Amino acid sequence: MNYWLMKSEPDVFSYDDLVEKGKAEWDGVRNHTAKLHMMAMKKGDLALFYHSNIGVEAVGVMEIVEEAAPDSTDETGKWVAVHVAPKEKLANPVTLKAMKADSALSGMVMLRQSRLSVSPLSEQEFRHILALSKR
Repeated sequence: MNYWLMKSEPDVFSYDDLVEKGKAEWDGVRNHTAKLHMMAMKKGDLALFYHSNIGVEAVGVMEIVEEAAPDSTDETGKWVAVHVAPKEKLANPVTLKAMKADSALSGMVMLRQSRLSVSPLSEQEFRHILALSKR
């Protein structure tokens, strides 16, 4: 199993929106590195849902339920999307500030490439963020 962090602006699509829908296409990603990460995702992988721009925090866990396929919002045919479903809302959001301050997370790809909307997490990073959410 692989672990990921996927960003969305909550005023466009929030974790609560995903819960309401039950399943959604993670579309609109227009970065080649993020595309490669999405193409590496496998059904059953877990991802942190991260609210970017507003809140700036990890707020939930979702599961990859369908692997990469053409993005329905892309007219060029060169971008992909995956489908995700909610697993659980974090007990407490984990802020970007808290992640940056935690030495256990210093190697996180998202902290080194902050503009990347889809990035991998190690299992240890994923579990550590879940533990932070329970404090």
